[in-house]
Amino acid sequence: MSESRQILSPCLLFCISSVFVFSSADDLLSAEVTDTAARKAMKKATDYFTSQVSTEGGYLWKYSQDLKDREGENQAPASRVWVQPPGTPSVGEAYLKAYQKTGEPSLLNAAKAAAYALVNGQLKSGGWNYYIDFEDRKSYQYRVNGGGPKARNTTTLDDNTTQSAVQFLIQIDQELKFQDESIHEATMYALNALLKAQYPNGGWPQRFDSAPDPKEYPVIKANYPESWPREFPKKKYLNYYTLNDNLIEDLVGVMFLAHHVYQDERYRRAALKAGDFIILAQMPVPQPAWAQQYNSQMQPAWARKFEPPSVTGGESQGIIKTLMQIYIYSGDKKYLKPIPPALAYLKKSELPSGKLARFYELKTNRPLYFTRKYQLTYQDNDLPTHYSFIINSSVDSLESRYRRLLDDSPEKLASMRFPTRRVRLTPSLTAKAKSAIESLNSQGAWIKQGDLKASGKENLRTIDTRVFIQNLTTLADFVAAKQKD
Repeated sequence: MSESRQILSPCLLFCISSVFVFSSADDLLSAEVTDTAARKAMKKATDYFTSQVSTEGGYLWKYSQDLKDREGENQAPASRVWVQPPGTPSVGEAYLKAYQKTGEPSLLNAAKAAAYALVNGQLKSGGWNYYIDFEDRKSYQYRVNGGGPKARNTTTLDDNTTQSAVQFLIQIDQELKFQDESIHEATMYALNALLKAQYPNGGWPQRFDSAPDPKEYPVIKANYPESWPREFPKKKYLNYYTLNDNLIEDLVGVMFLAHHVYQDERYRRAALKAGDFIILAQMPVPQPAWAQQYNSQMQPAWARKFEPPSVTGGESQGIIKTLMQIYIYSGDKKYLKPIPPALAYLKKSELPSGKLARFYELKTNRPLYFTRKYQLTYQDNDLPTHYSFIINSSVDSLESRYRRLLDDSPEKLASMRFPTRRVRLTPSLTAKAKSAIESLNSQGAWIKQGDLKASGKENLRTIDTRVFIQNLTTLADFVAAKQKD
């Protein structure tokens, strides 16, 4: 895609209905909530969100009611939209799924506009930054009207940023039957970049701007360092093998989805290769679980000043889920073998409260914490409030799921890969739809009392994309269920 190409604008497409499975239930509330009322509310909310809230088809996280204050994770000018959830891909996917349930053309239009926003914010490295700016085009190497070689060109996999964008683009590309050239080409470009960024051992970095040099990343098993610094060393960690914030879980999901939609074996191989990395990354006894990140020698290493080399009670639980998902897709039981020792270790590591520490000291397994001044400590009485150093344990539910998987047939596993969501007309759904309709204001906005943390403003009337997504989804579910009632 050339740099001289103009920024795309949304266009119309014929609506294509999708098939869902429903059942009905008698409910007095259904007499008060009609299909027509729900459709009108969706149309009104979508018109307002696309015409007043959106910037070039994209979205932030929160806005003041007058739209003067805007923010994603940080404050944002009117020219900026967010990619990191619950930003543009999250809203776009909500539009797309609502369209598939209802066939309303305006929803497909809105989904396409969100997709075009992502196309116009894609970096030459293949993915996305946390946000896209439609005025400051020269500070980033956007593929469409971007800056030169010295401009920023770093794809981020942190916080499901690029993964959420690719997931949405794959789905809308499929809905459009791969006929929209710009969307299809951007999706293929992103997927190819993710394949190139994968390390020889199957891991991925937190961020990248080019493919790794295989010579610098030997394929070896995880091991304990002889020693590690107790104070934050301020070293760069963005190229470390990263499990933090479910990064690899999100990437595995994207690769399996890509394989499902495009039937290209490269994506399946990438997902399985990630599973092989997870097996390599399991720490030896006495702590057979996982770290948040590893250096090139496969040793746990520092990331941010509150993320020390350690075995993590948090991401380890997500990794167990990922291994089960890889098994569901592949049927290969080697991906289940790491799970029993990891579950036993995590169960033994639970705190007296039944919860888990986020970090456990290497080898000793003592819980690690930080003071508010970011001093490493064994005490949990002076914790910073922005980060979860003590987390819930899901060990029992993970073990139950693991045991069920052992008994599932190949046919049952196949049915679990991409299951059809069943939407039923229940009293609860009807009540939620009624509430969504009644809470929509005269402009077409859902207003919520809340804070704009990045702006330092509290107790405002706000427009929250998460509220919009939830209410739009509820109304679409209601309409779809009523159609089958």
